Amino acid sequence: MDEASPQGLKSIDKQPYTLNMNPGVSVYGEALKKISGSEYRYWDPSRSKLAAYLRKKGKEFSYHENSSILYLGAASGTTVSHLSDLLVNGRVFAVEFSRIPFTKLLGLCETRKNIMPIQGDANDPDAYSFMVGQADILYEDVSQKNQVEIFIKNSIMLKKGGKGFLAVKARCIDVSRDPKKIFSDCAKELEASGFEIQDNRDLGPFEKDHAMIVVKKIV
Repeated sequence: MDEASPQGLKSIDKQPYTLNMNPGVSVYGEALKKISGSEYRYWDPSRSKLAAYLRKKGKEFSYHENSSILYLGAASGTTVSHLSDLLVNGRVFAVEFSRIPFTKLLGLCETRKNIMPIQGDANDPDAYSFMVGQADILYEDVSQKNQVEIFIKNSIMLKKGGKGFLAVKARCIDVSRDPKKIFSDCAKELEASGFEIQDNRDLGPFEKDHAMIVVKKIV
């Protein structure tokens, strides 16, 4: 994190924190800290791949107060809640398939009106694209073998010039191959589909056999 970091994102003792939209409320048991009269929530890199990316000195971070984000694999809303803190005038379209985490996500949305919950299958973007329109950012964190294919299909909702963040889970793609080779192959597949690679960063030790690939949509 540096001078270009968005408002609401702060480094405290070299750890990421976000300005709490709901002071006094901890979403998943994270620590709260008061600084100069404002309350910040610890963004745990062992619970969020985007926080892990920040801790690994990720060089691309395009999330700002007016951003519109399509988030695939929202689960119960751990990372989504921190993006909600940052996007005070923006919107997070949070897609989750499984019923139990989606129910928890709905609870989070009761107090965070900038999160739009969508219970749907990320393999079928046509089912929810009419709700999303065009987003500034596409973020994907799904445990599927066809992670890159899902990202590319959903990129119809990403604006030209928009940024994409793909949290690659190597063991979901092929347990027998070297994760670094998988990360490289995923980046090549994205390049061949009209994306410019901005960053490709291993998330270990926070997330073993995971990488964050950041792209820019150029076509």
